[in-house]
Amino acid sequence: MNRREVHATAALAAIFATRLLGLFMIYPVFLGYAQHLRGATPERIGLALGAYGLAQGVLQIPFGLLSDRLGRKLIIGIGLGLFALGSVVAAIATTIDGVLVGRILQGTGAVGSTVLALVADLTREEVRTRAMALVGITIGFTFVIAIAAGPILASAIGVPGIFWLTAVLALVGIAITLAVVPTPPRLVRHRDAEAVPALFARICRDGELLRLDFAIFALHAILTASFLAVPSLLVGTLHLASGSDWRLYLPVLAMSVVLMVPIVILAERGTRMKEVFLLTIAMLAASLLAFAAGGGNAVVFIVALVVFFGGFNTMEALLPSLVTKMAPAGAKGTATGIYSSSQFLGIFFGGAVGGWALAIGGDRTVFSFTLVIILVWLALAATMRRPGRYRSQIVRLSDGALQEPVKFAALVETTPGVVEAVVAADEGCAYLKIDPAKFDAAAFAEIAGVGQSADSGAASARC
Repeated sequence: MNRREVHATAALAAIFATRLLGLFMIYPVFLGYAQHLRGATPERIGLALGAYGLAQGVLQIPFGLLSDRLGRKLIIGIGLGLFALGSVVAAIATTIDGVLVGRILQGTGAVGSTVLALVADLTREEVRTRAMALVGITIGFTFVIAIAAGPILASAIGVPGIFWLTAVLALVGIAITLAVVPTPPRLVRHRDAEAVPALFARICRDGELLRLDFAIFALHAILTASFLAVPSLLVGTLHLASGSDWRLYLPVLAMSVVLMVPIVILAERGTRMKEVFLLTIAMLAASLLAFAAGGGNAVVFIVALVVFFGGFNTMEALLPSLVTKMAPAGAKGTATGIYSSSQFLGIFFGGAVGGWALAIGGDRTVFSFTLVIILVWLALAATMRRPGRYRSQIVRLSDGALQEPVKFAALVETTPGVVEAVVAADEGCAYLKIDPAKFDAAAFAEIAGVGQSADSGAASARC
């Protein structure tokens, strides 16, 4: 990546971080705060916690498509403005319904897909995967920092103060967008970073991708529901005073990251991705069972918390990689868009149904609900196809090669190691799915050369 690309990617990753910090910091402290609001019931608390996910899930893809017409930076600015407005509404609310409205408004700032599209606009094809990975790592670290920081800030400025801080961070994000992020010379729909409506039907019929969509739905439903029960267990079992939760969350999250790293390395470098995937689901199931059956024991609770966050962080790393491997060539952006919407809808489902479960039978019923979700997930995952060790590659094509896109794609698919090839004439690119272990770069260059001489163009592999 050159300096301009590093600068743009870092700025856009910072926008993600400023937005997500406030959202994640609320999780560990929301239950204790919301219980004292006027009109609070377990059902409404759960609904308020997960409400932003509904708006995010519904608006994520439309905002991305709208940015193709109106401009990325304008849509990001509008989205962050809505997010700031929702944060202010939640901060000044004195009733649970007021917080619910604020959370819904926060969710209307659904600019995640637009930010990723802008990353694609500002990076070359050959470094785009690296740029997206940098944004993904930022999101992961933001989650860990926010969960530990939430209780500290809540004790210092209160939960309304966190909402106010979230509004300020959104305004900082707007400032970064306007003053730091470069304006792309032109807007192009990138199939590797954006949803393409024409591909929705194909992606929604893909059983393997649907399994992964359910996986991220289930993962975030479980996370959101669990935060309706874990805080009260934390107080009842460890007798931690309000505001001192971070003393537990910080070392637990650090140990969970240590647990995650070797599992992810084993999955990505070996040939046991499916086995590691199933093992991680089993880890989550075991932790939830421990919460339900032995959450009153301090040692059991702490070990279960480490295993839970270890499994969650591992799955957050594995799932995007699996979506990339499973997505058809030229459809990664569409697959990722539907996957992202599934994640947010899972947050809403977990909050809404988790709150209902809490009202019916308390913490154990919440964990029973999450166990049902994870058992369904485990059954679906057991039948998944073993993922190949594929990766994506983009080839920049000349005008000559674009004159016969179908012929060129068919020719490229004869290269050893090329699993699939799709030519996107509107972008001037061919999207490839390749098996790195079998890919014959020399044969590919020769075929590209044949296409070049036949078309009198200049096809070049730039990835």
